[in-house]
Amino acid sequence: MDHGVLIGVDLGTTVLKAAAFDAATGELLARASRRIPVEVRAEGLREQDTAAVDRSLERAVATLRQALGDAWNRVAGVGIASQGGSTIIAERESGRPLTPMILWNDARGQAFAKEVAERFPASYWRRFALREAAPEGIGRMMWLLARAPELLSEPNIHIGAGEYLFHKLTGVWRQEAGSAIQIGVYDAARGELDETPLTSLGLPLAFTAPLRRGHETSPLWASGAEFLGLREGIPVAGPYIDQEAGYLGAAAAIDGPLQLSLGTAWVGNFTLPNGMHGESPYQLVLDAATESGRFVVQPLLTGNTGWDWALEQFLGVKGEDAFAKAEELFAESLLPPPGLCVVPWFSQPSPFAPDAYGAGVFAGVNPQTCGADLLRAVALGMACEATRVFAGLREIGAIGSVVLTGGGRNAGYLRTMLAGLFAPLRVTYETDDDLAVTRGALTAFDGAAKRCRLEEVPLPNASERRGLAEAYAAYTSVFDRLYGAEINGRPYHVEVRGE
Repeated sequence: MDHGVLIGVDLGTTVLKAAAFDAATGELLARASRRIPVEVRAEGLREQDTAAVDRSLERAVATLRQALGDAWNRVAGVGIASQGGSTIIAERESGRPLTPMILWNDARGQAFAKEVAERFPASYWRRFALREAAPEGIGRMMWLLARAPELLSEPNIHIGAGEYLFHKLTGVWRQEAGSAIQIGVYDAARGELDETPLTSLGLPLAFTAPLRRGHETSPLWASGAEFLGLREGIPVAGPYIDQEAGYLGAAAAIDGPLQLSLGTAWVGNFTLPNGMHGESPYQLVLDAATESGRFVVQPLLTGNTGWDWALEQFLGVKGEDAFAKAEELFAESLLPPPGLCVVPWFSQPSPFAPDAYGAGVFAGVNPQTCGADLLRAVALGMACEATRVFAGLREIGAIGSVVLTGGGRNAGYLRTMLAGLFAPLRVTYETDDDLAVTRGALTAFDGAAKRCRLEEVPLPNASERRGLAEAYAAYTSVFDRLYGAEINGRPYHVEVRGE
């Protein structure tokens, strides 16, 4: 049967992915990815050249077009998802960028975010953003005001990565709630834009884009059609924050998931059902990604940045060789010796030394401890941390399964650890080339392309399950002694109460 084709685009922090799917069957027809260089400097700068983003998309689409041949003429829709919380100042009329893309993890606005936070009582942020502090994106705007005030005025506009791509293809300015909350213009309690924090900087709400509503689409306009080599008028969906799109792809395939995105930073995404209320220092609470409840993006204080470091330090190799060697090591033994425990907060400021960086802790090291055991302990600590943060969700029945996506889900040992720690919940993982986000970006369209391809993770054997339970108890004991009083250490708290 001659089905239509859908194109999903995922603009991540370092890689742009694009994939073509059969709209009806969901079959993957072609995929392409392009790495986007990130400029990094010691003062906390993290930037990308928007021209490099354009080239990456253009080359990825060219790869798809070549692979599909005549089927390219059957493309019936495009979905856009991207990293959230980035900053570009652009000309409102033309969309031409006036700054590089300042990434979500750029640290230069952190001190300014604290200054903005202090303009309001702490209770305001808890009511407004349903979190403890002002979003860092609004601090970045304050930093820009101090550095180049002429940019933050008419006829310009503040946009993020998703808004940039969406406007390039459609000529329409539209932002999603995940970016809006990170720049301080989204009232999470009411689910709508609010000007209050922004006006404290002397900026109008109109300096940002209107909010996306539901799964609306806009037609591909002439210049976007020329850029992609497609016909004008094809519907374009989005923009979505990548975490939302990844969750949508998982939720289309399995009911009530906690989607664990095991990427640069590990993030848990879930829908909190109506009648349940949750809180966390870091959560992003958005409009329901599915039909009811509240959608929550919960970052973890661990991730693949720390895992890459551990592979290099304890195996002495990088890249694919390190991953292959690690699989061999964990095949010999899944767990470290009893008593060896690692808290994997490697990318956090140290609470013990205010001027130091790195809150990771190794406990239970002795003269017999080897590098292989240290590596096993890091992996186990990462899995235990994910379990600790979301334990309340499992206990209260707020989630029905766990879906693993992102690069870390390729590691069989991490899958096995998480399956054992989250039992009796069913744990699955994405099987088709880390395309959950590109699939989820197609939620607006009919058919099976939006659904992740999942496979169930087998439970570890009885001995490993006992070892995991004992290791988790030891981990939480060490964690509570070290960081139990720290606000950053609070797990996600959820309770049932009347609306």
